[in-house]
Amino acid sequence: MKLVAVVLNWNGGDDTLRALASLEAIETICVDNGSTDGSDAEVELRFPKVELLRNGANLGYAGGNNAGIRRALERGADWILILNNDAEADPGIAEALARAAQARPDAGLLACKVLFEDGHTVMYAGSSFNALLGYSGRREGFGGPDRFHESHDVVRADGAAMAVSRNAFDRVGLLDNGLFAYVEDVELSLRVRAAGFAVVFVPDAVVRHKGGASTGGAASTTNLYYDTRNTIVVVERHRPLPPGLRALRRGVVVGAHLLQTARHPARGEAVRAVLAGWRDARVGRLGQRSSR
Repeated sequence: MKLVAVVLNWNGGDDTLRALASLEAIETICVDNGSTDGSDAEVELRFPKVELLRNGANLGYAGGNNAGIRRALERGADWILILNNDAEADPGIAEALARAAQARPDAGLLACKVLFEDGHTVMYAGSSFNALLGYSGRREGFGGPDRFHESHDVVRADGAAMAVSRNAFDRVGLLDNGLFAYVEDVELSLRVRAAGFAVVFVPDAVVRHKGGASTGGAASTTNLYYDTRNTIVVVERHRPLPPGLRALRRGVVVGAHLLQTARHPARGEAVRAVLAGWRDARVGRLGQRSSR
């Protein structure tokens, strides 16, 4: 099995350097997503074995990673590990993924175990997704100690660290560029499963993830906009409903996201971001959020 890793740099600085260092034993492509902090030059200097692709613009999580995925496929990858630039892979991740791929030839997507930076607290150990309600569900084990040591099938992977097979990409296509950022992991997981592949949680493929670095952290409202818009778009694509029920489900999605704004440090802006996401989903306005 040939594994190639793809790391997307969006002004990642030290985060990107740590992510790349954690992949030292794995053939890696770093895609620079229009960074402006000089981190692309630092990557080139510090990691001469890493292939650096410069997009010249911010193409989002989907578009940026797709550039790396295409190049990895050109290089003959059987599996492609997508790793966020604010995540670090633990030693042995390549071997764990290889074992899982061999044990589960029906798998098209291998979901890594994602821990918080402390290396002990779970961020992701599997998750469901209810397309009828537009609800992702609480990630399994979130915020608790790591007690997940058995492989099992899951509904969706987490985009912080997931490996996708060449066969799956050939069958279902790449990440959806129109979503730009957030929910692409859910959407890809749904397509992979609809095509007959399994999505499998691999407990020995471990990464530690900071989270939020690419979109400004906890104070940002960027995630609320994209998560609202893209959740609506994805559920309507994969679980269409009649107009009346569709409107009701949109209301459920918007309401759930408005609840998240209650303790936001910039609550007014957060509410506006959720409503903007809803409006753009209604008219089919995708891609990067407009500055209007």
